[in-house]
Amino acid sequence: MVLRLFVVRTVKVRLFFYFGLTVEIAKESEIKSIYEGSISNLEKFVFSTLSTNKNIDVPVNGNKFFNKHIAIVGSTGSGKSHTVSTILQKVINEKNGDFNLNNSHIVIFDIHSEYSAAFPNANLLDINSLILPYWLLKGDELLELFLDTEANDHNQKYIFKQAVVKNRRENYTGNEEDKYRIHFDSPYFFDINQVLEFINDKNTEIIETGEVYKTGDKKGQKKTVQGSLYGKLTNFISRLENKIYDARLNFLLGEKSKQISFEETIEQLLGYSKNKESNVTIIDLSGVPFEVLSITVSLISRILFEYGYYYKRMRNLKNPKEKINNDIPILLVYEEAHKYVPKSELSKYRSSKEAIERIAKEGRKYGVTLLLSSQRPSEISETIFSQCNNFIAMRLTNPNDQNYVKKLLPDTLGNIIDRLPSFKAGEALLIGDSVAIPSIVQIDKCTTPPSSNDIPYFDLWKEEWKHLNIEEIRKEWYKQ
Repeated sequence: MVLRLFVVRTVKVRLFFYFGLTVEIAKESEIKSIYEGSISNLEKFVFSTLSTNKNIDVPVNGNKFFNKHIAIVGSTGSGKSHTVSTILQKVINEKNGDFNLNNSHIVIFDIHSEYSAAFPNANLLDINSLILPYWLLKGDELLELFLDTEANDHNQKYIFKQAVVKNRRENYTGNEEDKYRIHFDSPYFFDINQVLEFINDKNTEIIETGEVYKTGDKKGQKKTVQGSLYGKLTNFISRLENKIYDARLNFLLGEKSKQISFEETIEQLLGYSKNKESNVTIIDLSGVPFEVLSITVSLISRILFEYGYYYKRMRNLKNPKEKINNDIPILLVYEEAHKYVPKSELSKYRSSKEAIERIAKEGRKYGVTLLLSSQRPSEISETIFSQCNNFIAMRLTNPNDQNYVKKLLPDTLGNIIDRLPSFKAGEALLIGDSVAIPSIVQIDKCTTPPSSNDIPYFDLWKEEWKHLNIEEIRKEWYKQ
């Protein structure tokens, strides 16, 4: 009797003879049938081959892969960016008919300006073209942006909230009765410059007492006293002015941020530009100042999550029996995710952590899923990482990262985790709900690579001395 055995977790397969059973290495055709027979052709999505045999494709179930959160982890140089590019390039080319654009919607948070090279037709939003409405920030985000939260100054918080609510109501153009239901968190426009004027007035406020001087040089003149906040808001005003007039923050606080509508904001982020529709939107965060990076990521993430929530609710109201309640689902790709959602309680990460953790816990119900890419998985919020159902683990050399990934994966994988440090570039452990069996795979090469290749130092250093135009660098530098 012959028993065919296919072992995916070791490079060499041992032959055992026990009770007259002969164990043989499975044939290539049999291995193919294991993978291909587990997924229907309609749901089959392929972006890798078996590492030990490039003739064998390793498909995943496309629905189970994309409608559950994905984690791609690996050290620098392991091929994470190329893997992300391969997956996304392949999925935007999957079509059930003869048409130009399929219905995929992908938003990439690109912190190193890598992905515009991989997606030349993408909707690219950088610090010069991105426009975000600051007035859509939640109350906590507004306080984090404009107040010194560490100082815990109650006067600043009180007057800022009062000014924002007052200005939201003054600029509200709807029903008069609804105006007084507007509160600090309401998503209605307010003019930040008018808020600054209001706070300035409170800082210099002189109040008439209703009495007049009866004698002396001021006889007949009205008596006045300083307002309760007179001179107490000077530092706060200086902070506000520095933010509002900082040219680097024009994308968030400039005049265009006052004028952009809610509809235009959604169109911009989802690739529905009137001039150029696109499957992929790249948010180039490389020029965003670090002190507002968390708030920027938080605002965009929350807008996209709430798009899914309200779109589902709207469709459900129209047809409660509809099973697919979001026919335009989106994938949010966070490159170097540990920079937005670290295991840290520092206030500067609070906004982005709250927004992305909410998507991790609830997003799937509303057609919003995550793809997290990171070289330091041990530094990512466990709340978020534990929600991922599909893993692509590439070469990991840091013991803490190896152990962290090991804790999240099934014990049945045995010593396969021990091979992570020796993976070649592009080689990975593919595991999750979407794949038939855990497999060590080689990721296919992407059609157009991201600009994340290593710089060939030695080759460049051997060339003739190159002259540097420092004036051009200064001009580019000073644009910020």
